[in-house]
Amino acid sequence: MFSVGDKIVYPMHGAGIIEKIEKKKILGQIREYYILRVPCGDMKIMIPVDKTEDIGIRPIIPISRLPEVFALLSAESTEMSSNWNRRYRENLEQLKSGDICKVAEVVRNLVRTDRAKKLSTGEKKMLINAKQILISELILVGKMTYEEADQVIETAI
Repeated sequence: MFSVGDKIVYPMHGAGIIEKIEKKKILGQIREYYILRVPCGDMKIMIPVDKTEDIGIRPIIPISRLPEVFALLSAESTEMSSNWNRRYRENLEQLKSGDICKVAEVVRNLVRTDRAKKLSTGEKKMLINAKQILISELILVGKMTYEEADQVIETAI
């Protein structure tokens, strides 16, 4: 179980800080919820405490793993399907995993694909979302601003 003040990652939404733990009655059921504040977009998310494992909630990475993330961003692109629909599904699965390394790979590959040839509208949205997820964790781990995290990503790629 997590506590107020813990920094966690919610796959597909990004990293945030647990502001409080509240009991709420939703659809006639009283449950405990983590109230998570995500630094990107100042969004608040309610996460059922009893579903954190199913959802894939995890603590943010330690600062010692940042070099690994930066190395992945600057590494060679991985082979991606030429079929945009298959590529989209594969990237979506990587994002759903919640693994920062897989998110970094998706960002790297989509940025490079966009530079070489423009992405489809769906992939552009995916890139924006993936970048937000990555930036939110970098902000909390590296104690940087949104702009600094974005610049670090762009420089590494």
